[in-house]
Amino acid sequence: MEDYSDWVGRSETRHDIATAAPLVGLAALLDLDAAPPATVPLLGHWLYFLPDARQSAIGDDGHPRRNNGGLLPPVPLPRRMWAGGRVEFLAPIAVGAALTRVTTIAAIRAKRGASGDLVFVTLQHDIAADGVPAIREEQDLVYRAAATASAAPSAPPPVEIEPTNAVRRVTADPVLLFRYSALTFNAHRIHYDRDYARDVEGYAGLVVHGPLIATLLIDHAGRELPGLTPRHFSFRAEAPLIDGAPFDLCLTREGNGARLWARDAGGRTTMRAEVTP
Repeated sequence: MEDYSDWVGRSETRHDIATAAPLVGLAALLDLDAAPPATVPLLGHWLYFLPDARQSAIGDDGHPRRNNGGLLPPVPLPRRMWAGGRVEFLAPIAVGAALTRVTTIAAIRAKRGASGDLVFVTLQHDIAADGVPAIREEQDLVYRAAATASAAPSAPPPVEIEPTNAVRRVTADPVLLFRYSALTFNAHRIHYDRDYARDVEGYAGLVVHGPLIATLLIDHAGRELPGLTPRHFSFRAEAPLIDGAPFDLCLTREGNGARLWARDAGGRTTMRAEVTP
């Protein structure tokens, strides 16, 4: 695989305004009161600094084409996903604040797994609101080889259901996925084009966005632990979550924080997360 070490350390700076409109949309998506908030809710910063590639620069998968310049290296592996991340909340972001985000490529790692070649890219985001550091984040992207034809899957093994203090059920339907894609201007076709998701990228159906699951998990923590003021949040995807059936948001209290996970209709964990003060 090509050596991308020269890309480590490259950075870009972007600017935005913490407007209220996308936050009202997010509240509606989460079934919350849609009154405009005074501050950006946890993980609400993902609604800013949205992709702005011209339509003519979009590739077959809905992402900007790899050879079109930009910060990310031109990894040729066709399938890309947001695999996890770590977020530190340094200060509240007031609605209306001027935002600055400096993004740096922190690491690039290539490996060969059971399913083929993989390239992991870690981005570091430093976000300031009105000049005050507000968010420090690491984002893990993974590039994977094309899907291959395989035999019909065998029956999944029995899953042992983990005990939990609180469960909330969410309907994973195309409407939920469409609304989140619209909020984040995410054009990746695995989230809205069933034929593409199944026939090209090899999924069983539409894929629920990783950041959407993470947002639902931290919202679940806020509902169940209203006195918690998180300082750190981390999450890691373990398996694709496919539409067509409800899934569960699960929480177990640990110390002053909580351990969180999402499980599909078969009881399989698809994402794990932790939130701590």
